[in-house]
Amino acid sequence: MEELKIEQYKFIKVSLGEADMIFSTAECELDFNKNSFSGKQSLENIKKWFGVSEVAFLNQIHSDKIVDYKGEIEEGDALITNKRNLAVGVFTADCVPILLYDKVKNVIAAVHSGWRGTFNCIVLKTIEKMEMQYKTKCEDLIVYIGPHIHECCYEVSEDLIDKFKSLEIYKNVDICNKRYLSLKKCIMHQLNLKNIDESNIKDLNICTFCNKKYKTHSYRRNKNYGRLFSFIYLK
Repeated sequence: MEELKIEQYKFIKVSLGEADMIFSTAECELDFNKNSFSGKQSLENIKKWFGVSEVAFLNQIHSDKIVDYKGEIEEGDALITNKRNLAVGVFTADCVPILLYDKVKNVIAAVHSGWRGTFNCIVLKTIEKMEMQYKTKCEDLIVYIGPHIHECCYEVSEDLIDKFKSLEIYKNVDICNKRYLSLKKCIMHQLNLKNIDESNIKDLNICTFCNKKYKTHSYRRNKNYGRLFSFIYLK
């Protein structure tokens, strides 16, 4: 993992053989809100900044819908591809971005997992789609969990905690501290159910709400918030 400065902007880069993972920060107000002029420009700039031919993303709807990229902007919250020189990414501002890389089949995925996506196990379902569609084996997967709001700052209602605990998948699993929900612990449990080696699961350990090392966008912290963009591409 390395810090990368391009122009005045700061990124976090992870190089994994034939794939690169990139996590944006909000340094110098870098924003990837696809509905704003500056956000559209930032998305376009990825092509020259990282030498890719195309940048793919979704109209995110807080669902468990997984899209195999076909060249169109669709609704959903996870993107999968095996095409090279194509960056697939997700927008976040407290929700969890998860990037996956099958190092044998050379298949990549980007997942947006807010509380709804986490509740509906979108990460687990994305892996299952990779297994079914691309013959991915879980022992070949490398997973990175990007900047998101951590348990320290993510206070939710008792009803939501009860909603999570009522799910069979999270019964008897430590996913919260009183009313502070850990989306990461939920996602880690999904990954553990797929028997992914813990050494292949990495967490950037950046809370979008309270971390001091990196500037980030946070829905809970800022009224006027932008978007981070986490993406992966096959070189």
